[in-house]
Amino acid sequence: MIVEDEMRDWKGKSEGECETFIHGLISLIDKDQRKEFTFSKENIKAIIKDVMGAGTESVSVVMDWIMAELLKNPNKLDILKTEIRNVISATTTTIIKEQDLKEMHYLRAVIKETLRLHPPASLLVPRESMQEAQIGPYKIPKNTQVMTNVWAIGRDPQVWEAPDEFRPERFLGSCVDFKGCDFELLPFGAGRRICPGIQFSTLIIELTIANLVHLFEWNLGMNVEDLDMIEGPGLTGRRRVELVLHATPCF
Repeated sequence: MIVEDEMRDWKGKSEGECETFIHGLISLIDKDQRKEFTFSKENIKAIIKDVMGAGTESVSVVMDWIMAELLKNPNKLDILKTEIRNVISATTTTIIKEQDLKEMHYLRAVIKETLRLHPPASLLVPRESMQEAQIGPYKIPKNTQVMTNVWAIGRDPQVWEAPDEFRPERFLGSCVDFKGCDFELLPFGAGRRICPGIQFSTLIIELTIANLVHLFEWNLGMNVEDLDMIEGPGLTGRRRVELVLHATPCF
């Protein structure tokens, strides 16, 4: 139903007039059914289902870890709260919008540091070697399935200083990002198989965390030392113990 509504809204527009993600997909629909591969309405539905399904799980996992790390490190929470209120004014009750995020550098550093320590999935999508290769001391034969352990990369002391510490400051002024170009930080993968929902996920995370920190005071209800920071079993890196916080409205 949503796709049909968007297609009616799109009718008569050109590719340069894309207003939404779905509009962009609709513009790819090929009317020439004689081609070997055509992009159809069914393809759009499948893509939306994949993005929403995978994106929802990874987003919730990352936000859970962000809040856990901030409550475990209250000084970092205070720095983030100060930055947010400096950007939008400490007394405003307005919900933070996308245009407010561009000046929130510490917020992005917090997200990067959380993704380094707690990637949504420890192992990336498997790849197959197209030819024989040498990776460090390991010889990889042709047609070998290879899996990348991004959890281990994020905690490698040869790559990161004090890798087990939550230090968002390490990313301030750093060009290292998680878009697939910096191999020390690959929570969403890289190359043609990079997570297609990376932009969707990061925007939702930024907006949600910024608003949660700005609009509420948060309390663990326990000693920081008692907070369980161990990951549970599964395909995604969820916490072993469910995070329960006490929220008090600030305004």
